[in-house]
Amino acid sequence: MSRYLLATLLTALSLTACAQSPAPTVAAAGAAVASSADATAIEARVRASLGELDPNFNPDYIGAAPFAGFREVVVSGQVLYVSDDGRFLMQAQPYDISKRALATSEGLLAYRRGLLAQVPADQRISFVPPNAKYTVTVFTDTECGYCRKLHQDIAELNRNGIGVEYLAFPRMGPGSQDFKDMVSVWCADDRKTAMNNAKAGQPVPANSCTSPVAMHYELGQKLGVNGTPAIFAADGSQLGGYLPPAQLKATLEGLGQAAR
Repeated sequence: MSRYLLATLLTALSLTACAQSPAPTVAAAGAAVASSADATAIEARVRASLGELDPNFNPDYIGAAPFAGFREVVVSGQVLYVSDDGRFLMQAQPYDISKRALATSEGLLAYRRGLLAQVPADQRISFVPPNAKYTVTVFTDTECGYCRKLHQDIAELNRNGIGVEYLAFPRMGPGSQDFKDMVSVWCADDRKTAMNNAKAGQPVPANSCTSPVAMHYELGQKLGVNGTPAIFAADGSQLGGYLPPAQLKATLEGLGQAAR
C-alpha cells in the first residue's frame, strides 16, 4: 500500500468513525473472545477487519503490541495499532512512561532487524572503530544539514566506541539530483572519501554503476523513514534524528546489551 493510499484511508477513517457502526462480524468479537483466542486467530481477525476497510490494506507485519488488547501493525513503514477484536484502530505510537521511551514490542524490533540485516556489509559505508561497543545504522543523504552535523561528530562518536554504518536515503526521491549524487558516492572507488567530501559540501563527481541506493531508499520507506538522518540501534530501535554524541551514547547505554 502506498503512503498516499494509507494517508487517504486514515483520513477517511477519522471523518467517518463517529458516523459508522462496527460491522456485525467485528462487533460480535468481544474482549472475552480476544483474550482467549490464540495469536493466529487474532491476526486473522485483524487482517479481516482491515480488509473490510480497504482490500488493498496489506500489512507487512502483525504482532503483539507492547500493551494488552492490541496488535501492532506495520503497513508501508507506518506503525498502527488494531484492537484484538478488530474494532479499533489507532495511528499514534504510545509512550512508555516507565521506560521513558516510545512503546515498542520485541516483535517489531525483530521485524526491523530482519529488514536491516538484508543489507550486506559491502553495501554500507562504514565509519566503525576497532572494537566498537555499539554500531548504529544511519539512513543519510548528502545535503541535509543535520546529516552533515552528525558526520562532523564521527570522530568523537568513534572515540566513544560508537560506529556508524551509512545507508542511502535521498530525501528528494529517485530521479532527483540528490539521488544521483548518492549513486555517485556509492559508485566511487573510495566511498568513504567521497562521502567525506560530499558531507563537506564539495561537488560530487558524477559516477555510475550498479548501486544499492534504490534498494536502500525502498528499505528506508519500509522502516518508516521520512527524514534524515534516521538512526537505528542494533536491536532495531529507531533513535530518531540527529543526537549529539553524549546523548546518543547515553541512549545506547540505556538500551543495554541488546543495542550492541
